[in-house]
Amino acid sequence: MARLAMRVKEIKRSKLAAKYAVKRADLKKKCIDTTISDEEREAARTAIQKLPRNSAPSRQRNRCKLTGRARGYVGDFGLCRNEFRRLASYGQIPGVTKASW
Repeated sequence: MARLAMRVKEIKRSKLAAKYAVKRADLKKKCIDTTISDEEREAARTAIQKLPRNSAPSRQRNRCKLTGRARGYVGDFGLCRNEFRRLASYGQIPGVTKASW
């Protein structure tokens, strides 16, 4: 089970990413746009660098909803592989059955 601090940090990162998403997208668009002057593009790059580091969506990590484990994440269910296997074998995930042939 992941430490509580790690899970809280991920929640904080997701809130920051949502808060700055529009501003970050506008600044990125200005950085790429070749029709504006070089000074404006450089100012946009500087403004992106001044945003909080944790507001970047690439800093987020997928974590298990039950345990907070970061490795072995099954995205369709939001669980790590261990919890997915445990719940599936108990029949607690609808539509998932153990394979047999």
